[in-house]
Amino acid sequence: MPFLHGFRRIIYEYQPLVDAVMCVIGLEERDDIGEERSSEEESAISRSLVELLEQESQSEVFVEGISYALFKMAERGLVQPAKILLRYGADLNFEDPVSYYNPLHIAVLRNRPNMVKLLAGHGADIEKRDRIHESSPLDLASEESERLPCLLALLDLGADVNARDKHGKTPLLHALASSDGITVHNTENIQLLLERGADVRAATVDGETVESSLVFLVKEALEASVEDAAQIGNFCLKTTQLLLAHGVDPSCCLNEDGEPSLTQTSLEYFDLLFPLAVLLIQSGASLVCSNHSDSCWSGYSLLFQRLQTALQQCSDQTHAAELLEQAEMLLDLVKVHSPTLHLSCGLQLPMPGQESHPYAQALLDLHKHVAEREASPPALRCLCRVFIRDRLKPWPLEDRVKALPLPDRLKYFLLPEHTYTPKSGWDCFKPQQSQR
Repeated sequence: MPFLHGFRRIIYEYQPLVDAVMCVIGLEERDDIGEERSSEEESAISRSLVELLEQESQSEVFVEGISYALFKMAERGLVQPAKILLRYGADLNFEDPVSYYNPLHIAVLRNRPNMVKLLAGHGADIEKRDRIHESSPLDLASEESERLPCLLALLDLGADVNARDKHGKTPLLHALASSDGITVHNTENIQLLLERGADVRAATVDGETVESSLVFLVKEALEASVEDAAQIGNFCLKTTQLLLAHGVDPSCCLNEDGEPSLTQTSLEYFDLLFPLAVLLIQSGASLVCSNHSDSCWSGYSLLFQRLQTALQQCSDQTHAAELLEQAEMLLDLVKVHSPTLHLSCGLQLPMPGQESHPYAQALLDLHKHVAEREASPPALRCLCRVFIRDRLKPWPLEDRVKALPLPDRLKYFLLPEHTYTPKSGWDCFKPQQSQR
């Protein structure tokens, strides 16, 4: 077995040399970096290390020993000893016999950006993938927010931002897949990758995309506690903003089977995911499937279906009034971005006096109000606003609107989202268990 064979080689062949190197440097193998040393102390350590290497240079396991020692230096971020080991021929491609990571991989995992630069400067392959997971240094750097300095260093060194692993996963997909919105928030990593040209349309061999990762997290929020749902929601909103700014279409089905898109999911649970629904509508997201049109789904129908279900489960009149207000607000926001709502002919609403729904009349009144408004021709100024905003995409539009040669009052008219202020409690995700 390779694992056992490699472990035996460490113990019986070149571990003594590694121990000697660690001893000279003043570290037990299990220890991390202590307090900073003075330049005199560093010089003395360097001289001692050189003396040791000169004495051991004829050993049959010299290269293996100093190569494994380089791995240990990379793990701890000890740049000066690493330079000496490299000068004496330490192998940049040495693989730890246990983890199969090389020095560059471990430097990234331990967030040692200076070590990353040193190893790359001496010829380390910044695209090298480990033998077990086939992860590149950039993949590893993207997976933890604390590794942002290494991510930046690798990108500055020219690492391929759209390289794929054996599953077709890019660094951006690694960053999203490793984010849970609670303990791991890779927002800054995602932003940096996008700024450096990460492909937002990349997909794995199994069809995983940035949108599918977000939809997965959004659904996780629905099953979480109130506190966790709010945290997950905060991450999802920030990430959605970043992806929208780089051209992601949130209204396209995730696969050929019609798996719900981000917009569809937000409207299916608009009362629980209200800030996401607002964000998507304000960004001009289509309220029908971008791929299959309203034959797949209609945002108007989804909103009314959810409103009907939520009201039927609601025993609190105050909460019922809030649900109706939220639905009407979303419908008003839609008018800023689209001249039509794609009213569904097949929408089934309860009839007052004939069914047991306690809010049948309220639902009917809201639908009637929207239908009457849709029957009237849109005002020319509203059509112009929709046209201009559509030409200024992708979202956010603020900087592009401000750059237009228009009076301030017209710029203000083009940015009505600035007039929207969420009420208390409307600015976070809510889990299903929080329904009253």
